[in-house]
Amino acid sequence: MKMKHTMLGLALAGSVAALTAIPASAMGPTAADLINDTKTPGDVTTYGMGYGQQRFSKLNQINRTNVKKMVPVWNLSLDSNQPQSQQPLLIDGIMYLPTVNATLAVDALTGKQLWRTPLELPEDVYNAVCCGNHNRGVAAYEGVIYRTVIDASIIALDMKTGKQLWKTVVEDYKQGYSLTVAPVVANGVLITGISGGEYGIRGFIDGHDLKTGKRLWRKFTTAAPGEPGGDTWPGDTYKRGGGSTWLTGSYDPELDLVYWGTGNGGPWNPAFRGGAAMDNKYIASVLAIRPKTGELVWHYQFSPNDAYDYDGVNENVIADMKVDGKMRKTIIHADRNGFFYVIDRTNGQLLAANKFVNRVDWAKGIDIKTGRPIDSEMTERHRKTLVMEKADEVWPSALGGKNWNPISYNPETNTAFVPTLNFGMSYRLVEQEWKRGQFYIGMDFTGFSYDSKQPRGYLKAIDPVTAKEKWSVPLPIPYFAGVMSTKGGLVFTGSLTGEFIAFDDQTGKKLWQFQTGSGIVSMPITWEKNGKQYVTVASGTGGVYPLYSGDERLKNVPTGSSLWTFALAD
Repeated sequence: MKMKHTMLGLALAGSVAALTAIPASAMGPTAADLINDTKTPGDVTTYGMGYGQQRFSKLNQINRTNVKKMVPVWNLSLDSNQPQSQQPLLIDGIMYLPTVNATLAVDALTGKQLWRTPLELPEDVYNAVCCGNHNRGVAAYEGVIYRTVIDASIIALDMKTGKQLWKTVVEDYKQGYSLTVAPVVANGVLITGISGGEYGIRGFIDGHDLKTGKRLWRKFTTAAPGEPGGDTWPGDTYKRGGGSTWLTGSYDPELDLVYWGTGNGGPWNPAFRGGAAMDNKYIASVLAIRPKTGELVWHYQFSPNDAYDYDGVNENVIADMKVDGKMRKTIIHADRNGFFYVIDRTNGQLLAANKFVNRVDWAKGIDIKTGRPIDSEMTERHRKTLVMEKADEVWPSALGGKNWNPISYNPETNTAFVPTLNFGMSYRLVEQEWKRGQFYIGMDFTGFSYDSKQPRGYLKAIDPVTAKEKWSVPLPIPYFAGVMSTKGGLVFTGSLTGEFIAFDDQTGKKLWQFQTGSGIVSMPITWEKNGKQYVTVASGTGGVYPLYSGDERLKNVPTGSSLWTFALAD
């Protein structure tokens, strides 16, 4: 049954539908379970395999010496031709995961589906979705599963039965808003972001009540007049200024701070937003906020007056490491703009910023004292120009030096494993008026620029502080899957042509691979049950690169999605 359009049209932002009391349940995870996710590697209770999103597991039963013996244990059809970009959770032997059109619970040892709750979506919901139909994960807390829905709503489901407990409409999807982000539960609050940066939205981060879905607070990511940073937006440009928040923030329980990235400016054309004279706070930034109140404690802006769709939404990985001989509490961040950042997570001070991709021509570097990029002559010209007659070539492209797919960080070796991109784009600025449900970018986007003598991406192992490579694997077709590393000396990721792959974390040597039947754009996890280690990944191609790259090598990769789990052969 389709949801009637009138029902959604009458719903107010923040309203709650089908509200019922959440039943008492002994099921986890508790707040302590979420905090200790990395200390109990048998389960995966959080997005990122820990609040810090290191995507590193201490499990080592599967390791570089025996991974060649890893075989499929089970495979489950996800009954969808949409992209599968999610990360499952694993709690007490049950796996929970979303697709675009349903939520599932699966017996983790057998692959048997325990319940499946379909979504009721309006027929026109996909009209204003930029880069494929996605959902990147769920949150779990005290017997309840929380997920976002592409119609810009949030739902809560009973973990035992899949029964819907409540639904909150966040915004009107007809205005270009959508929700694809995995929520996070931090200090008793459900926190979500918003998608729609290409449609002239005003971005925000929301905090919700766990029991009712009621909105507790909202932090806008474009500053209005009279607010701190409001003087960096001319006129009323902040109202359609972008700053979407479509990837999940990390959380430091000790400091009680959530670190959440913000997206590109709207439109991409920087002259619409004041050009070089205006930073446009707080787009293309990381915000450190209090989860209880939404209070902004500090921010750092990666790309002031962002001109090239360099979203700052990429994961902010929590890491304690030595910088200049002193232990620091940091977040590390591989930005779309091509620079790898190390930031003091207590106060937002920039500690290091270095290029981690082969070519960056929009900036000469990052000034470590001011924290600001040093614009190239080309970028200085673009910030002053409303309309261009001829296109320039800009590297990295709008897909970035790294796209959304997360890195992994091994704290024991102080190594970041980063899936990078190696191509530019044709860039010509034009005038554009905002129209509901249409792209609002102020640019004639004609495609990407490739160097035929170089691969289109690399998987790199780098030092976070210096961004120096420890090893690099060239990729003729770039990876758009997340990366996971383990104490067993392995790095797992997947390819757009369907291979799920394990690399040696010391050398980058490929040790094992398995063809899953469709391209992989998801995030793998590893877990343990009854003394046996397992690895799980979803397969199902799609997303921004297959949509816009024109890469003919992907034309024969089939759609169709499934969930795979592997273990060592007995």
